[in-house]
Amino acid sequence: MKIVVCIKQVPDTKGGVKFNPDGTLDRGAMLTIMNPDDKAGLEAALRLKDQYGAEVTVVTMGLPKAGEVLREAMAMGADKGILVTDRVLGGADTWATSTTIAGAIRNLDYDLIITGRQAIDGDTAQVGPQISEHLNIPVISYAQNIKIDGDSVVVERQYEDRYHVLKAKMPCLITALSELNEPRYMTPGGIFDAYQKEITVWGRADLKDVDDSNLGLAGSPTKIAKASDKVRKGAGEKVTLDPDESVSYIVDKLKVKHVI
Repeated sequence: MKIVVCIKQVPDTKGGVKFNPDGTLDRGAMLTIMNPDDKAGLEAALRLKDQYGAEVTVVTMGLPKAGEVLREAMAMGADKGILVTDRVLGGADTWATSTTIAGAIRNLDYDLIITGRQAIDGDTAQVGPQISEHLNIPVISYAQNIKIDGDSVVVERQYEDRYHVLKAKMPCLITALSELNEPRYMTPGGIFDAYQKEITVWGRADLKDVDDSNLGLAGSPTKIAKASDKVRKGAGEKVTLDPDESVSYIVDKLKVKHVI
């Protein structure tokens, strides 16, 4: 069994974010972490590896420093790391990103592709499903549990206050929730082994069946009108009530928000 996990190095928002003049993130100037949903997807792949002896390959697209997140993934237990990096790929929106990653994955043999539900820097939840469309394979999103049944995958898909159980034949793509599991820590031995392995680096020339018009900033139909690292909160609603009225008021608000 061969599993490809797509991971992303995202800004650590605790350290603040920085923007380029064109509105894109200045990723080279920020502290970074592995995207939480992607880390849950990686852990799911590693558990399948533990159970079925799968081979796990992690793929990321980004600046050369994104190799750090591949080392982290291999220190956790992934077998191979592939970095897709090229100046012409910079500034990509979800469409251009998914086109690029799909072009890279076409070079690989795989039974299952796992991505995070969404990245904390964009929150679009679009790249995973778009990759499946480019590769013409089934997709099951919002996975909260994953099992293998012969040549098929069985997934519990989160849906509001319940879940759906869906089954699809492999090859298939799954998008994982951060609530899917508790990712394992890197081990000292794993860290040592990760730095003994070579990371495969691919550029534009290594992408299969993609057109230049769909890559990078030039190939991104989404245009940023304005970007800011600070969003001011409104003053909110202020009321003055006695204790009994306050209780009723708060309960009504919680009902409107479907909290209770």
